[in-house]
Amino acid sequence: MKDELILVINPGSTSTKIAIFRNENNEMQKNIAHSSEELQHFKTLFDQLEFRKDKIISTITSSGYSLDDITAIASRGGVLKPLTSGVYPFSNQMIEDLRTGRYMLHASNLGAVIGQQLCQQYQIPGFIADPVTVDEMEDISRISGMNGMQRKSIWHALNQKHVARKAAQKLNKRYEDTNLIVVHMGGGISVGVHRKGKCTDVNNALNGDGPFSSERAGTLPSLGLVDLCFSGQYTHAEMKKLLAGRGGMVSHLGTNNAKDVEDRSENGEEEPRTIMNAMIYQSAKEIGRAAAALKGKVDSIVFTGGMAYSPVIVRQLEAHLGFIQAPYDVYPGEHEMEALALNILEVLRDQTKAKSYEG
Repeated sequence: MKDELILVINPGSTSTKIAIFRNENNEMQKNIAHSSEELQHFKTLFDQLEFRKDKIISTITSSGYSLDDITAIASRGGVLKPLTSGVYPFSNQMIEDLRTGRYMLHASNLGAVIGQQLCQQYQIPGFIADPVTVDEMEDISRISGMNGMQRKSIWHALNQKHVARKAAQKLNKRYEDTNLIVVHMGGGISVGVHRKGKCTDVNNALNGDGPFSSERAGTLPSLGLVDLCFSGQYTHAEMKKLLAGRGGMVSHLGTNNAKDVEDRSENGEEEPRTIMNAMIYQSAKEIGRAAAALKGKVDSIVFTGGMAYSPVIVRQLEAHLGFIQAPYDVYPGEHEMEALALNILEVLRDQTKAKSYEG
């Protein structure tokens, strides 16, 4: 079997992560930081494109690799239309939707656009896998209490799907034969109901509902939110930023550093302890709702994301969830780079088929 060399591109708001995988093995990974001084010169997100692309190329070259040797590119998907789980080749319509922010402008939108330019230059294929808009929700889970306002599937699909398969394998089962609750705890918190290979219900972890997190407000009292919207204090854009970016811990404590809040809590500071406990309490309630969606038939509860590194947070969640008769499994951190590479590797090896974005 020939070696496949896969370049992985994962842009964030102030950094661009890249990795090079040789088959299943991560040979090189770099986090290219972009300072506020560097980014302040760009008026729009896509004004950063050439700057970020040049940084990627120079980092690859200085690490001893050549783009001429790359077999394929795997990019983080960005905010796209609702899609079924899987791998999608770059396409003109996909790139147009990402560039224009048709569904939302987000730093991750840069990934496939940069990737496509490199693919065209070096005549290699490029793909995304499991973007945040993967939608496998059951019809009943979409219905809200207001006609015409449906619940949306925006979540940590790439990481959740990846660790769900790992957790199923640990149970000596196929992902398609298990019932799992996967809890991604990062800048946002998403709790996915994984029933027999599909995430049939999940909270909108970006700007919709569920537990508050380090910087997202989560579910809010409806009338209080309406009053704030019409108070005249905030513009439409400012209100959106309050929900995602300035909510959660940022709103209460002025920081999105969950580790710092945990340390202050452990050192006896009352307000950080209260806010941390409230976030854990809300997360446990959301997990309980997920167990109800599975009618209590849960094979495993899986914790992942940056906050899963904290044994204190995981232990407190477990203390709330003892009534659910299921083992716990922990995959701390984000596994997006590995997930992207391995998804694309399956396509290159003809183990699975890529899907059409236009289809």
